[in-house]
Amino acid sequence: MPPLLQVENLTVSFHTKDGVVRAVNGISYAMDEGEILGLVGESGSGKSVSSMSMLRLIPEPPGKIEAGRVLFEGRDLLTIKPGKMHSVRGRDIGVIFQDPMTSLNPVMTIGRQIAEAMQVNLGMDAGAAMREAVQVLDRVGIPQARQRIKDYPHQFSGGMRQRVMIAMAISCKPKLLIADEPTTALDVTIQAQIVDLVRQLQGEMGMAVIWITHDLGVIARLVKRVNVMYAGTVVETARIKTLFKSPAHPYTLGLLRSLPSLEMSTDQDLAYIEGAPPDMINLPPGCAFWPRCGFRTRQCTEERPELIAVGESHLSACWHIDRLGAPQRAPTPSHTEVAA
Repeated sequence: MPPLLQVENLTVSFHTKDGVVRAVNGISYAMDEGEILGLVGESGSGKSVSSMSMLRLIPEPPGKIEAGRVLFEGRDLLTIKPGKMHSVRGRDIGVIFQDPMTSLNPVMTIGRQIAEAMQVNLGMDAGAAMREAVQVLDRVGIPQARQRIKDYPHQFSGGMRQRVMIAMAISCKPKLLIADEPTTALDVTIQAQIVDLVRQLQGEMGMAVIWITHDLGVIARLVKRVNVMYAGTVVETARIKTLFKSPAHPYTLGLLRSLPSLEMSTDQDLAYIEGAPPDMINLPPGCAFWPRCGFRTRQCTEERPELIAVGESHLSACWHIDRLGAPQRAPTPSHTEVAA
C-alpha cells in the first residue's frame, strides 16, 4: 500500500530585503495511514514552515516553494489549483494551530465557526451542521456543549479554546491531522490532557497525525516515530524508543540531555546546547550544526552529511556517528512515559 503522505526534496525560501532565508532545505519523508509522526527541533528549524508549505499556507511572496513534491494519496499538493486545495485543507487535512486566539474569529460564536467548516467542506445544511458541532464539542470534552456553542472564544479558557480548535480540525473527519505546537502556551497539566485527547481521537478515528513541537518530552507518550530537524533539514529519524535509547546525532543528544529527568538531583543544572541557532540567510558550509558540535572535525565544516541508515528504521546525518558511543542513553523525562 502506498504511503498516505510522501514528501520529496521539499525546499522553501523566503526572499527578504536582508537576503534569502533558506527555511527548508530538501527534506524527504513518508508516513502511512494512521501513523503518528513527530517533527522536533528548536525555533527556526523549519518544522512549521515545512508543514505550512505542504498546505500552501505560506505567503507568496516573500515565501517561495523552490522545489519538491508533496504527494497526498498520490496527488501532488504543490500543483493542485488553489480552489481545490482549499477543500483538501478543510476536508482531508485538519490543522491545529499554536495559538487558538489568533485562529478563532472573536466575533463569531464557537458553534457557528465549527458548523461553517462542515457546511463548506461537507455540504451540510445549517441545522445539521450545528447539531454535529454540539456532538464534536462534546467529543473533545467541552462540558455543556449544547449551551456553549453560543459562546464566543474569549469566554473559554486557554485549554478549552485549544479543545475547540481540535473540534474544528476533526469536524470533517480528516485523514491527516497536523498539530503545530498546540500545547506551547499551556501549563503542564493541560498539555498532558491535550496530548491524551489527541491520542484518544486518533485511536477512535484512525487518522494520521503530524505533531510539531520543540519538546521531545511532550510527544514521548504520543508518537511512534520522530523526525528531528535542524537548520531546515532532517538530521535524524527513528522510532521514539530508539531515539531515547540510542540517539545517533549530536543535536538529538543535546535535546534529550536538556530534558529534566527523574535521575537529576535538586541542585543539578540542566544541560544545554552551546551556541546559537544558525543564521538561515548565511548557513555555514558543511554540516549546519558543526559550530555548536563537540564532535566536529574538518570534514564537518566542508561536507554536508546525508541521512544514512544506522539501524532498523533509524537514519542519521552525521559524519561521526561511531564517536557518539553505543548506546548514548538519554534520561527518561520526569513527566512522561515513552510510547511503545
